[in-house]
Amino acid sequence: MGEDNNTVSADLRRTQNRVNRKLASDAQTWGIIRAMEATQGLRERKKQRTREAIVEAAFKLFDERGFDGTTIADIAEAADIAPRTFFSYFPSKDDVVFHDFEATHATVASWLREREPGTNTIDALRAGIEGGKGELGAESLREKRLRKRMVRENESLAAHSQHLMGKFADLIAEAAAQDLGDEPGDLRPRLVGAAATAAIGVIDEDAEHSLETLDSLLVFLRGGLAALQDQKNA
Repeated sequence: MGEDNNTVSADLRRTQNRVNRKLASDAQTWGIIRAMEATQGLRERKKQRTREAIVEAAFKLFDERGFDGTTIADIAEAADIAPRTFFSYFPSKDDVVFHDFEATHATVASWLREREPGTNTIDALRAGIEGGKGELGAESLREKRLRKRMVRENESLAAHSQHLMGKFADLIAEAAAQDLGDEPGDLRPRLVGAAATAAIGVIDEDAEHSLETLDSLLVFLRGGLAALQDQKNA
């Protein structure tokens, strides 16, 4: 009987030792993971600060020297980075001008794809624009005006701007197709997308447009979309 008790005790000790080793190993693993996450977080914040420094330096130089009068080497020097580092963040000088495109595109996509049932594309756009108008600070407004000026003065930037607006048109056409029961590539959704981006382009000329002005520019889009829906249902 005593030997049996000793055997059981030994087995329990071995099991407890295995559990303790496993817990220690898990703790070490989680410690490594947390350290890696912290390092990645620091790295991402550093990358974001560098990106912001590039944008800030570029727009300051664009304002002082003009777009054509500013080189990538000038921007790199002002941002305190090597010229090759610039290309880790932006493919070209044009892309710095439109540095916020991806974020804006994602925001508009969320307005359209996460809209409440029964909300049409135009009303979703209106609500999104209304909700975001108060978010622009003085610096963002200055940057926006400078970008519009550079686009007017530079053919390359104008072409780039049109290309990006085409992506917004595709996004709106996709949403309008759902309203109309069409495919995104069909004529009617593409017409809505083209008209909406034209209207947004007019609004974008002045970030301080009132909501009344916004509604006056969008009212024909809302009516046009409704007419197309009625035509579909007729």
